[in-house]
Amino acid sequence: MGRGLIKNKYMTDFKTIKTIRDFDVSQKKVLVRCDFNADLDEKGGILDGYKIERTLPTINYLLERKAKIILMSHLGRPNGEPREKTSLKPIVKKLEEYLKKPVKLIPYCIGPKVEKAVKAMKPGEVILLENLRFHKEEEKNDLNFAKKLSEYGEIYICDAFAVSHRAHASLVGIPKFLPSGMGLLVESELNTLSQALGKKLPPLLTIIGGVKIETKIKLIEKLLKDSDHLILGGRIAYDILAGKGLCPSGNLPEEKTQKLIEKIDITNPRIHLPVDGVIILKNDGGGYLRCASLGQLRKEEAVLDIGPETIKVFSEIIKLARTVIWNGPLGKFEDERFAKGSLAVADAIIRSKAFSIVGGGDTSTFLRKYNLLKEFDFVSTGGGAMLAFLEGEKLPGIEALKIWK
Repeated sequence: MGRGLIKNKYMTDFKTIKTIRDFDVSQKKVLVRCDFNADLDEKGGILDGYKIERTLPTINYLLERKAKIILMSHLGRPNGEPREKTSLKPIVKKLEEYLKKPVKLIPYCIGPKVEKAVKAMKPGEVILLENLRFHKEEEKNDLNFAKKLSEYGEIYICDAFAVSHRAHASLVGIPKFLPSGMGLLVESELNTLSQALGKKLPPLLTIIGGVKIETKIKLIEKLLKDSDHLILGGRIAYDILAGKGLCPSGNLPEEKTQKLIEKIDITNPRIHLPVDGVIILKNDGGGYLRCASLGQLRKEEAVLDIGPETIKVFSEIIKLARTVIWNGPLGKFEDERFAKGSLAVADAIIRSKAFSIVGGGDTSTFLRKYNLLKEFDFVSTGGGAMLAFLEGEKLPGIEALKIWK
């Protein structure tokens, strides 16, 4: 069939954007928007430092040139309020471990204490501002909030590819006030994804899993147009089936999402959904476990992984692909009992002759856990951002940098 991905205008357009190398950063205050949105364990420890690691080249570049480095990030969804569970304290510890030097966490991201800390900085020092999303103005793209942040720097660098599809204040507002460019991570992501677009061969298979249906549902229709086959798994698949009245254990989506689900024709032969699953009781202590077809599910049960029949079907589809884009695990891989589906899909991709592009925080965490990262042609830090880029959508966080060509 060979539908293939559309040609993305960014393949050449983004090359006109300034990069960190275009600035004299020596002894300058450089604001760096990072994405340190890592998953944490119950004790607040970082489960996977992949996103932090990928930002190190930019930070080290600035350290080598004796810049004053002011890092910014979000973590989780604190809904505009300070929450201890989403503090960046664990990020500081990991940064110090990687950089082998002190990193000071400022317990605010705006205000007199931030101003005082920035004024006291010496060349080669690193500070991290507290979670940007502790302020509702961040996600609302409040211009005054962006202006306050901009006052702490002389240069702005965006190195947060994974959230570049969001029109948030720290991403699209700050460039209105400061000379701006992209960091080494963002530059690498855009270059590599553009090269991947050039290398792609039909048939193109897109695999979408994970739990965030609200962030991916809008893309499914577009992905289907540009893909020869579309596999849906993870919580997303069961929520879609629940929305169609076919999976009693799925979460019934919100009205807005439900309307989008209704537009998806699951009888389309190019859409592939799970036919069976690994099932538990919702309120069970963990002893109950069975495999069954989705038609045999009961309301008190939950599906946490794809089943053996689904694995067979998905593996055969993967075998025929020449390009595979994968975003989102197929089950709750954190528990090894529910990692078999994702492992089988990973194995099928590795064994295939397909060029493989993988993206998303949960997917990279899964691949790192099982030492599979190096088996794929390209692993992006972005999930939604990667899919949006590959679909030719404008990324607000990248677009905002263009005013400084």
